Amino acid sequence: MSKTSDLPFWLRPPGLVVVVGLLTALKLFAAANAYIVEDEAYYRIWGLYPALSYYDHPPMIGWWITLGQAVFGDTVFGLRALVVFSGVIGSLALWRTATILFDARTAGWAVLFLNTSLMIGIGGILATPDAPSVVFWGLTFWALAELTVSKNPNWWLVVGLMAGLGLLSKYSLLFLGAGILLWLVWVPDARRWWMTWQLWAGGALALLCFSPVLYWNHLHEWVSFYKQFGRAGSSGFTAKYIFEFLGAFVGLLNPLIALLAAGGAVILYKAFRARDGAASLVLLTTLPFLAYLCYHALHSRVQANWPAPLFPAFAIMAAVFVVSLKGQKEIWRKVAVAGVAVGVLVAVVVQFHAVYPVTGQLARKDPTFQLRGWQEIGDALAELADREQAAFLLTSSYGLNGQADYLMKDRLPVFQTTERIRYIMMPATDETLFRKPGLYITEKRRNKAGDLERAFDTVEELAVLERKVKGVPLEKLVVYRVEGLKGPVFEPLSVQ
Repeated sequence: MSKTSDLPFWLRPPGLVVVVGLLTALKLFAAANAYIVEDEAYYRIWGLYPALSYYDHPPMIGWWITLGQAVFGDTVFGLRALVVFSGVIGSLALWRTATILFDARTAGWAVLFLNTSLMIGIGGILATPDAPSVVFWGLTFWALAELTVSKNPNWWLVVGLMAGLGLLSKYSLLFLGAGILLWLVWVPDARRWWMTWQLWAGGALALLCFSPVLYWNHLHEWVSFYKQFGRAGSSGFTAKYIFEFLGAFVGLLNPLIALLAAGGAVILYKAFRARDGAASLVLLTTLPFLAYLCYHALHSRVQANWPAPLFPAFAIMAAVFVVSLKGQKEIWRKVAVAGVAVGVLVAVVVQFHAVYPVTGQLARKDPTFQLRGWQEIGDALAELADREQAAFLLTSSYGLNGQADYLMKDRLPVFQTTERIRYIMMPATDETLFRKPGLYITEKRRNKAGDLERAFDTVEELAVLERKVKGVPLEKLVVYRVEGLKGPVFEPLSVQ
């Protein structure tokens, strides 16, 4: 066991507070000043119309955004505020978890590794469902650690509450539940919990938390479940995506930290075979979701953000490996320090680049390209709307609809003509509005202006707008004038 007083300053709580505090300050700067990506713009609408659940995901990120908007207004920072602060809670939970399962040295390294992973260090400002998913997965794991060490069955109530809140964030928390069941079966000392009422009460509490999502899906023909659970295995077997997934996972974890985590997994596996409670808890709560992601990658693409809830566990694995060296093989400690340094450096560079672009030469290959050029597009749209006396703006993709809705707030109402199930939480639209002239905007590469001829007599191209960064073209957007309502503007509502 490492005593806190024996640790270097940057592995002790005061040092970790400094490191995490500085990285959080950097995130706050970027969160307030970097423009929003398409998914965030879409989830912003959820915040404006809080509901029991939504088509794409459970409601937690929408509720977080609602709270942020209530405090900081309908602003970029209001959108992201709770996401940034949740990272601090996640770090605290990870430190406590690793401390009681292993020791203070392991905890210090784990917190450093998590905060310098590229997904958390850079992507930790984005208001997407991954943010609450990561923090509630981590809090559930923390409660399990407290249970393991204290032997107090009342911790099952906390486990159930945190897991339930996690299920309100993203369906991926179901895989954590599968891991908990494996742990309860595999570890002899854990089997005692099957006979305690608190275990079953915790499960009931998780289900109670999740009940708004179940009720909403019941009202809407289980549309969200069809969308999410119909993905895996929906196409044939292919090896096309598996290496892409593994590469993205390693890259976003931070390649040096990933290397250390692999070593830690080997060490924990040896203890796992002996049915050690702590090692088994780390590995078994990780395994089901990781196995699913690999299975999914053998059929279709895994989005880079999906594995995010696993990153705290992999940070612990990397820390276990570094601490196990005990003065031997100094090269691995240098790798650990280099991994932290690289993570901090990349986070600083990318966060500043997100706000003040260093170059535009990478164009769409730049991971921050979604942030660029929207203010100019908004100004151009406002000018066209005034000139044409437009009463509304139409789109046909959820990402562009979200961006346009934010750009045109307090100016024009914005509607997506397709996929109306995404906006079922919004008040019904008075379609007499469409008897007035309006605008339609679409990406040139996805131009569906011809589809509007079923609804309007006139569909006339007005302008081609170009998103740019430092003069480098990113994307062309075509704006049309629509007038003369003759048919339904919205496609028929479909839940499947």
